Amino acid sequence: MRRRRRSSFRKEKAIMLVSSCLVLTALTATGLYVRNKSQDKEDGYVVDFTALEESNKQKAGEAQADGSTGDGQYADTGELDYDPSFQEANSGNVDNPGMNMLGSTAGQASLENGQAGEGLADAGLTSKEEDLAAADPAEEEALEANAADVIAKTDDSTDTAKRDEDAMNTTPALDFTDNDTLVWPIVGNVLVNYSMDKTVYFATLQQYKYNPAIIIAATQGEGITAAADGQVTSVYEDPEIGMAVVVNLGDGYELTYGQLTDLTVAEGDVITTGEIIGKVAEPTKYYSVEGCNVYFKLTKDGQPVNPLNRLS
Repeated sequence: MRRRRRSSFRKEKAIMLVSSCLVLTALTATGLYVRNKSQDKEDGYVVDFTALEESNKQKAGEAQADGSTGDGQYADTGELDYDPSFQEANSGNVDNPGMNMLGSTAGQASLENGQAGEGLADAGLTSKEEDLAAADPAEEEALEANAADVIAKTDDSTDTAKRDEDAMNTTPALDFTDNDTLVWPIVGNVLVNYSMDKTVYFATLQQYKYNPAIIIAATQGEGITAAADGQVTSVYEDPEIGMAVVVNLGDGYELTYGQLTDLTVAEGDVITTGEIIGKVAEPTKYYSVEGCNVYFKLTKDGQPVNPLNRLS
């Protein structure tokens, strides 16, 4: 068995070696064949520069013998084909009497035209100056008068606007001394008296509290007048006293009117004693039991003062 295996292995080995040799031989032969084909092709494309050079030399010799260049043109013999008597028209050395005459004539005509234009311009300026000089002096005076009127009106309007602005920005001289009195803003009974030293009863609220003003009974829609001269400094809405107007009396005194409607004054207005400032409004919910009224408060430097002591 071992001998048979060895013999078969040897046979296989020999077959492989023979096959490898055959393959190598075939590849070598193929490579040689391809190489020979490539060399033949390259030889077909080789240019013989030596032959070309000899051919060019031969053609040049023939051309010299014939007196012409290789491209069919005559060789340069060194002589100029030039006529000294010929000069180009654009050359600076041209001596053409006809052309010179035309040029001088055109230049003279241009000069004459320029002088004529200047003469016309001078004539136009002279004409304008004469027209201005001949203008009617009365017309000039009228124009000057109109210009002066326009300037004067402009100055007047500017001064008026400035005076109005100064008047709006100027606070009037207010004076309310400790001896001055107030007038009643409306005729009516005092529903709730001034009281800052003890509490008073408010029927709507059903409680006692301090009262820095007096509550004057009134009729809805009745007119409310200014109790003293002053300037309106504030207009505002308050939940308790409704629409309110604050008036500066001067010297630290201020009046506050409440429960108003249909105001006839605004902030910055200067009012006089007895002037209507508004009407009695419907009472707020804080005074529904008391009914329609006017809230009237006097302060000095922000501190409440009993207005009954100043009402005449």
